[in-house]
Amino acid sequence: MGFLNWELRGRSTASGVAALLASGAAIALSAPPVHAQQATQPAGERTDQSKQADQEKAAPAGATLLDKILVISRTGETAIESLASASHVDQEQLDRRMATTPNEMLLGVPGVATQADARRVSTSINIRGLQDFGRVAVIVDGARQDFQRSDHGTQSTFYIDPELVKSVDVIRGPVANTYGSGAIGGVVFFDTKDAADFLKPEETWGASVTGRYESNGKGWTTSATGAYRFNENWDALGNIVYRNYGNYKDGDGDTVNGTGFDVLSGLLKTSIRPTENSELKLGWVGSSDSWDETSGGVPVNDVDLKSNTFTARYNITDEDKSWLDLHINTSYNKTNLDLTSLVPQKRFDPVTGLPTVLPAGSQSTFDVGTTGIDIWNTSRFETGGIAHELTYGGDWVGDNVKTGGTAGGDSFYTPSGKRNVSGAYVQDKLTWDWLEVIAGLRYDNYSLKDSTRETSGDRLSPRITVGVSPFETAGLAGLQFYGTYAEGYRSPSLTETLISGNHPAGVTFPFLPNPNLRPETGKTTEFGINYKQNDIFEPGDALRVKAAYFHNNVDDYIDGVTLSPFAPGSGCPFGPGIPICFQYQNFAQAKIDGFELEGVYDAGWGYAGLSASITNGHTISYKGVEADLATIPSSQVTAQLGLRFLEDKLTVGGEVQYNGKPKGNAVAEDYTLVNAFASYQATDNLKVDFRADNLFDVKYANPLNGSTTVAVYEPGITLKLAATMRFGG
Repeated sequence: MGFLNWELRGRSTASGVAALLASGAAIALSAPPVHAQQATQPAGERTDQSKQADQEKAAPAGATLLDKILVISRTGETAIESLASASHVDQEQLDRRMATTPNEMLLGVPGVATQADARRVSTSINIRGLQDFGRVAVIVDGARQDFQRSDHGTQSTFYIDPELVKSVDVIRGPVANTYGSGAIGGVVFFDTKDAADFLKPEETWGASVTGRYESNGKGWTTSATGAYRFNENWDALGNIVYRNYGNYKDGDGDTVNGTGFDVLSGLLKTSIRPTENSELKLGWVGSSDSWDETSGGVPVNDVDLKSNTFTARYNITDEDKSWLDLHINTSYNKTNLDLTSLVPQKRFDPVTGLPTVLPAGSQSTFDVGTTGIDIWNTSRFETGGIAHELTYGGDWVGDNVKTGGTAGGDSFYTPSGKRNVSGAYVQDKLTWDWLEVIAGLRYDNYSLKDSTRETSGDRLSPRITVGVSPFETAGLAGLQFYGTYAEGYRSPSLTETLISGNHPAGVTFPFLPNPNLRPETGKTTEFGINYKQNDIFEPGDALRVKAAYFHNNVDDYIDGVTLSPFAPGSGCPFGPGIPICFQYQNFAQAKIDGFELEGVYDAGWGYAGLSASITNGHTISYKGVEADLATIPSSQVTAQLGLRFLEDKLTVGGEVQYNGKPKGNAVAEDYTLVNAFASYQATDNLKVDFRADNLFDVKYANPLNGSTTVAVYEPGITLKLAATMRFGG
């Protein structure tokens, strides 16, 4: 939660305390920014990196303010400059959260929730009530994460260790359609660590070792990082992480089986700058995970997962050639998941529907390979006093899904097949004095097939955004209003279109394929404000606020429905087992609306923050029947407060988060969490971190986890203690 990165100098602690108390009662705020860090940019943003460095050198002492440019920005914008609902989570915030799993990295980001069930390392991201099957594009270093394993729980999942990540960017809604096809919910971009961020300016090499212990689940984490600068134009970094965690206990002290895991993760990345204006980043991120899955509290399956992501990102920018800011990203991601039964399980044959036994040692396999390429260029010019940033490009992603195993195994839910999605777009950002207009058009095309069926489709999706900054007075000069209408296009997935056969577990009934599924079209209207102001109560302090209201109509929304063979025209045959059928079908619409807020006040010696999000949604059938949307997350309000002492060597603070149950969820309840944290830079080479999550041992459940009748309870009080030793020369 948060969107700022700055460096502040010349603080007055006495006057600052009064300022913080006064501002905390008067302004709406969000999560804290990074403090006192070098402003560096990821691959593909060298021009903006140079601009920020120049700003830092030119700014007066005591008022140096740097807002971090979004990694996923195609036009070099910070979150506060973006005419969209965007958030940035930086390295300091990630360090403070001491995240064990991906969902903890996104604490308090408005409009964003996660689903993991009891599979702690298997995460699905929800934005504004939309998730799974590509509705949210999850990207790691430019590589789309399209792994899918359909079952009674999380569907589209990804695997990245928080220790490898240096920042997370989020754009909510289909305004993110320049970042790939299908993202009608939004985009989450995880950017991994770079040698340039790790090494100090005077260092040729550097290394660090981190050890961490967590009380709940008795978890141990060991991380080692090394970086080397071969010369000023070539550097490299490697990171290896091992985690060993047992089952945690909920707020009542009861053990939640199936929540333990072992993870071995790694990262290799090198940055090469062939010329002053170009950069090539080559990277690998890998993970080897294992955990048990339970049924009725008893382990029934052993899971082994291996994930490897390879990326190459190239950017060339020439300030003397304003038409040239070219980016070429290529990637390949391969995820293999093997599910081995630990005990014999009574099942049904998916072909005949007859009872069968899945012997102990039986396997289900899920292999998903995703290849992607993303190319775009931004040309900057002026016409009649109006500045243009014209961005144009195209992208392609191909998924190859292979599943198999013993009859009656869990691979039945995820059919094999191939899917290709591609698109091209053009977007012009026009700026004139107090007016900013963004107009864009995207073309999408998709095809998917298995051995017997094939389907395809295409569409044009527009975007128009207008922003105005009408005030010039000192207090209101940083206030900007904007309005947006944007559309996005999501093709059906292989599972939604092609799943076929008899349900293998518990009871049996037919699944019906639906090759006539229509793609979803998200149509979002959004109104928002951005506000930024410096030097409010004292020199060097700063305030940033973003707020937005949105309304999203998803035409032809796809969800599973239960059919009766007794209903005329249902297409449901009388088959083995109970007299129902299951099929993915289009609904007329899903209607989702809500409000989001995030902001932060930072005076250097401390910060205060507040974020909030409220989301409501329902589906409407073609017969006009309304039903609550099951993927609506809790409404949230998250407040944070932090204080810095001993010349910023010591930071202490806390977080309070209220969660309100979503409408229509039978097992959800309201709950409030309180967390505390402290970080102490004891020496230049030794840092100690402490965190207490769920300080009052509340028993609570994420409403997205479990099912509509069974809750999966989250960890009770968890104490985390870590120490990091760093070396360099």
